[in-house]
Amino acid sequence: MSRLHDSNPPPRNIPPEFQQIHRQAIPQFPSSNPLKVQEEPVTLFYQKAGRLPCFKNFFRNLFYLHFSLITVLTAVLAVRGLLSHHHHNLRLLKLLFPLLSSTALAALVAFSCQFFTLLRPSRTLKAVFWLSPLLTCAAGILLVSVGSAASLAVASLALVSAILMSLYSCWVSPRFDYAGQVLSVSISSPPPRTAVIVFLTIIGGALYSGLIAVGIGGATAAAAWGGLEKVFILVIVLSYTWTMNVVKNVVGVVISRVKYMKFACGMDLETGLAFRDVRKYSMGSVCVGSVLVPVLGLVCGLARAMSSASGETDEFMFSCVNCYSGVASKLVTYGNRWGFVHVGVYNKRFVQASIDTWEMFRRAGLEPLIDSDLTSSFCFLCGVAGGGVCALAGGTWSLVVHNGYATVVSIYAFLIGYFMCRVAMAWPQACVSAYHVAYAENPESARFDATIPVRVQELQRSRAQNSHTIHDSTEFE
Repeated sequence: MSRLHDSNPPPRNIPPEFQQIHRQAIPQFPSSNPLKVQEEPVTLFYQKAGRLPCFKNFFRNLFYLHFSLITVLTAVLAVRGLLSHHHHNLRLLKLLFPLLSSTALAALVAFSCQFFTLLRPSRTLKAVFWLSPLLTCAAGILLVSVGSAASLAVASLALVSAILMSLYSCWVSPRFDYAGQVLSVSISSPPPRTAVIVFLTIIGGALYSGLIAVGIGGATAAAAWGGLEKVFILVIVLSYTWTMNVVKNVVGVVISRVKYMKFACGMDLETGLAFRDVRKYSMGSVCVGSVLVPVLGLVCGLARAMSSASGETDEFMFSCVNCYSGVASKLVTYGNRWGFVHVGVYNKRFVQASIDTWEMFRRAGLEPLIDSDLTSSFCFLCGVAGGGVCALAGGTWSLVVHNGYATVVSIYAFLIGYFMCRVAMAWPQACVSAYHVAYAENPESARFDATIPVRVQELQRSRAQNSHTIHDSTEFE
């Protein structure tokens, strides 16, 4: 799709089948456009003529192929586990019941997260920041009670994570009010059929999670694979991670496109049309972004942590701080969640969409605001809270019925609960992303209130005060 502009020149580099969608989705503005939108056209990033036709949908086809193979593999493992010896069959049932129960509980928690977020956004945000560490700590204590070496290692990780999340919640508590305001403004008037999309994705995710649980149970119970059962489980878990991320981002791209059109020009775009466009044109970019965002986010977080740990002890350490900060800034540019908005609206490739959105934030002076946004942390902690609830439920069941499976059941249940809640929270995160991107493209639009400008002024005053304090301290020395 092309950017909104007054002269409305014919779109360039748009395939014939996409031009009709482009004409329907973008309204025609008169010459006296009150939105004062930019007049420069946007080039869409389709494949060049010299490339092979199959490369256009390479990542989309790769995802569908991997999904089919993993589904067949889990079905084979499940059947093999059920048809194994009677002793192995009992082991499968002891492992399977807690996992399936945790999957059903994960769906319930996912519905609850998005319901309370829609009903009381600010209170839900604050509650999640304090509940997630508590639930993680409780899961860690449960694993300590198991008493095995593996459970103690996982418990140590859970307890350390709970402490870090608690410290983070205390550190970002001054931002809660603004984060609640942005969340409330962004998710007000949800797009049509949002509830249907969320319901179908949660139910579909629960069914797929149940299939994955059955496959993992079959591989674990029937340990007659010559050591390959661990490889199978690792492959299934990695595939499950990618699949749930793709589902989450598909929902995010669809909702962000609809909300962007609402924020940018007041247009109610049909949600079904947005979903068909994403499925037909943008699945490859979504699949790529579903890998790049978590990987680059992890590396970026490590770089920033090393930058903070380096400090400013001497000139060498100070150069390390600059190096780590530069790496983190570069990684954010090439892969960030705001790029999904341009993927849905302009059908760009994900990397280019990430670069364009981040450069736009820099030009608009919104980079500090985006860096301090808590929406991503809120959605992540919703997943952690959901995972903690499921780990407690599944781990307690296994601890009572079969102590030997308590650790693995807790881990698998946590993963299921985490990804189910992340899928449920995809639409609020998409609404906030669309709100920021639409504002950065046209800050003078009357469709936006004073929430962002007031916050920008507060950040500027805070930086000015910090700079003045540092200057006075330097003069005193």
